[in-house]
Amino acid sequence: MTLSLRIVLILLVLSAIALAVTGNPLYARLLYLWGFLLLVCRVWSALALRSVEVRRHARTLRAQMGQVFEERFEVVNTGRLLRPWLEVRDLSPLPHTRGSRVVTMLAPHQSYRYISRTRLTSRGVFSLGPTELRSSDPFGLFPVRRVFPATSSLVVYPMTVEVRSFPSPPGLLPGGEAIRRRTHQITPNAAGVRDYAPGDPLNRIHWPSTARRDRLIAKEFELDPQAEVWIFVDGERSVHHTRPTAPLVPAEEVLWQPFRPVTLPPSTEEYAMTIAASLGQYFLRRGRAVGLVCQGADLTVLPPDRGGRQLRKILEALAVVRADGDISFSVLLRVQARHLPRGSTVVLITSSTRRDVALAADELARRGLRPVVVLLDAASFGGPPGADALAAALQALSVPVIPIADSADLPAALSAS
Repeated sequence: MTLSLRIVLILLVLSAIALAVTGNPLYARLLYLWGFLLLVCRVWSALALRSVEVRRHARTLRAQMGQVFEERFEVVNTGRLLRPWLEVRDLSPLPHTRGSRVVTMLAPHQSYRYISRTRLTSRGVFSLGPTELRSSDPFGLFPVRRVFPATSSLVVYPMTVEVRSFPSPPGLLPGGEAIRRRTHQITPNAAGVRDYAPGDPLNRIHWPSTARRDRLIAKEFELDPQAEVWIFVDGERSVHHTRPTAPLVPAEEVLWQPFRPVTLPPSTEEYAMTIAASLGQYFLRRGRAVGLVCQGADLTVLPPDRGGRQLRKILEALAVVRADGDISFSVLLRVQARHLPRGSTVVLITSSTRRDVALAADELARRGLRPVVVLLDAASFGGPPGADALAAALQALSVPVIPIADSADLPAALSAS
């Protein structure tokens, strides 16, 4: 019950008491006035949102941190009554959403459109809604609301930085090691022929064999001898840290400066996801097959593949992964190492300061793999010290280490050779 409704009800009761005590006809008129006011306002509120709809349309449902997300709102009045005022509330969990608006004097059979622009500062999956529509009578006695559920979601990918070069482990030859495995992709390495199967593209047909055998024959290919790249992200909850800090740039200011980069929050988790996405993009652009492994609350494993489709899979996986796992990074590496082909490059992204990471990296090297460690300095993010000692232990084992501290220049740090 609103405050204005309470006041009118109190006046109604007082008018009824005064009329019963004094019998003055003035109080009878006041009693009729308050009753008539309540009736009119109640009917007004009942019709305020009838035949009114809110529609939302987004240009894309995939975006990346730092971009400006545009969404078009449309308030449609399909009824015959004038709507003096309507309040649109965007209840989407998207941070800093700017879809709320007040619409006035919406004529019958008319619509009002506006565009909401939101600077994306967090990765994840966010529903575009629900959307709440509010109105009331002129005196605010009977506010009414109507909720339109969300019909779509926005996937915000982690930020990526441009990596110009990345350290290669010792002994990694440009050609890699031979990998005797069939693949559905077309590679420079033809392994044999087989009968044509429905769905095979025409460029896989081996025409000389087709002419000799008088039936369609397709070529089979082996994986490129260039070694695979596996990116492992440490998702153990206890090794990730976030340094408390106030927002560097208000949402309103950053919105109107679209060319100003969004700064990563001082969180080892966000730095790890950005580094993983950037390295995946770097290797895929160079034609390498890239796989992803991360153990959060659930195990995420993406088999290695090439091309833009694999990059989208990696970005979508990293958009929803959270560092809330309980399995240590060294255990994850030992379990997954047996499934990795020899000669593969293994990029380890961790903020751990435990020495078992060095032992796990050494075990990978003994298995014929080539580890590279991207080590986040936990102390710079408000965590415990120990990153320098771990980096020294890794270097003693001839494992390349790339140290990353809070507020570091990621493109320059990752491109160091």
